[in-house]
Amino acid sequence: MRISSRRLGVYAIALVFAIAMNFTVPRLMPGTPVDAMIAQLGSRATPAAIEAIKARFGAVDAPIASQFVDYLKGLATLDLGVSVKYYPQTVVEVLSRSTLWTAFLVVTAILFSLLVGVTLGAVAAWRRGGRFDTIVSPLSVVMISVPPVIVALTTLFVFGVSLRWFPVGYAYDPSLDPGVNFGFVGSVFFHAIMPVLTLSPYLIGEFQTTMRSSMISVLGEDYVTMGRAKGLKSSTVMFGYGARNAMLPVLTNLALMLGAVFGGSIVTEIVFNYPGLGLTLFTASVARDYPVIQGQLLLMTLATLGANLLVDIIYGLIDPRLREAPE
Repeated sequence: MRISSRRLGVYAIALVFAIAMNFTVPRLMPGTPVDAMIAQLGSRATPAAIEAIKARFGAVDAPIASQFVDYLKGLATLDLGVSVKYYPQTVVEVLSRSTLWTAFLVVTAILFSLLVGVTLGAVAAWRRGGRFDTIVSPLSVVMISVPPVIVALTTLFVFGVSLRWFPVGYAYDPSLDPGVNFGFVGSVFFHAIMPVLTLSPYLIGEFQTTMRSSMISVLGEDYVTMGRAKGLKSSTVMFGYGARNAMLPVLTNLALMLGAVFGGSIVTEIVFNYPGLGLTLFTASVARDYPVIQGQLLLMTLATLGANLLVDIIYGLIDPRLREAPE
């Protein structure tokens, strides 16, 4: 599958803009990592200690252009600086621990929501105007409208605190040793149930609504009529002929929703004390850990751009017309 040069150019411009903003914004914020470290030292902040901190965090009085060049060199070598909160750990070390948990949570929620939302949307369109459609479609609108923080707090209180069906925090049982074994993997999935259920309602509602609208337009096509005329099973016509071709707008909507998904994961991880990028960002913000904040915002931007590029590739694989289109 080829991606047009114009499309790649859009991604390149977005990447350059993200890098520039990531460099500029922290320098416009009040205070610096050095100020935070000195404040933590208090009376122990001797002149020698202050100079050592400045040297460690690269607090130099260099021209802005020189600082930007050093910043680009750091990006090229994955040197994003040192964390204030977790000193002397580097930003890369801090973010590496969190990225896998957030990726697992987001990917699991998206796959689960795609399966449920697309199925509900296809069936609702197939039975348009029926009892199933009149229940599911308005419910999807409600699911889209409820903020993630409300869903998270409600899920936590009902299933975690009141019923005590699921653990209320962390990614796995702390008494277990991490490893590829049934006990640890099972604990990871068990602890992820409530965070995934928190992220899923919005996604399911969006996927169901988009799929239903797309499916209704597809059901009037000649190839669907031909499938019915051949006497094929309703499920074969519904999913093999209709849903497959109606998936394209769903994938487009997924690309547009990725920012909201990451935003919802931040709230979810904070509420459930899940050790992903959201909780790391919250902890770094409280501690004024600007290097971690800067590194994480750049990482989430790159993840969003990469996910959009992946959706473009999948879109082209599903729709042969895009593979044949001239660049």
